[in-house]
Amino acid sequence: MDWLVDFLLNFYGPWPYLLIFGILLLCGFGLPVPEDVTLFAGGLLAYYGVCDLWLMILVCFLGVMLGDSAMWFVGRHYGRKILKKPFFHRLLPDERIALASRKLNSKGSKRMLFFGRFMPGLRAPIYFTSGLLHVPYIRFFSMDGLAAAISVPLFVGSVYYFGDSLDSVIRWIKRFEHGIVFIVIGAGLFLAFRWWRSRRTTPEGVA
Repeated sequence: MDWLVDFLLNFYGPWPYLLIFGILLLCGFGLPVPEDVTLFAGGLLAYYGVCDLWLMILVCFLGVMLGDSAMWFVGRHYGRKILKKPFFHRLLPDERIALASRKLNSKGSKRMLFFGRFMPGLRAPIYFTSGLLHVPYIRFFSMDGLAAAISVPLFVGSVYYFGDSLDSVIRWIKRFEHGIVFIVIGAGLFLAFRWWRSRRTTPEGVA
């Protein structure tokens, strides 16, 4: 990440935003720069005062969503024939496409589109396969957007507010990423319990 930040610190004005946006967009097409590292770099640029925090979060969110949407578009309009191209075959190997297909079919597309954002190794295959399986774009965009609305501010904001303790922030975010499934499941169970209790305590005959 240091090399990316050092590179971006050479630019001022709108250029850091445009470069971060471009990198995140190309990440959707397999650019060999981890998306999370780019988000960290955006947070550091805000921490150093080069960029505005909230504008950086917005730029990162748009870059992430457009990159993900591009992968959905490729799957939807080009299908499996594009996997014969060497670049896309390396980016989307057969075993990951098969795994993404099983997960989308067995666990429901809404859940997997949400959780896919927290699965770096399966992120692109899930988005490509959702297009391949003709998952409606509005469903894809809403679930992926909900996940990005959590992860992007978390990554960028945490680095901005705790830049002095960057190593600790990175470790905490990694634990958060791995534990997001349990957090969401726990929240769902809690809400279901509250709903069940409200039904139990509703007097008979009351609509």
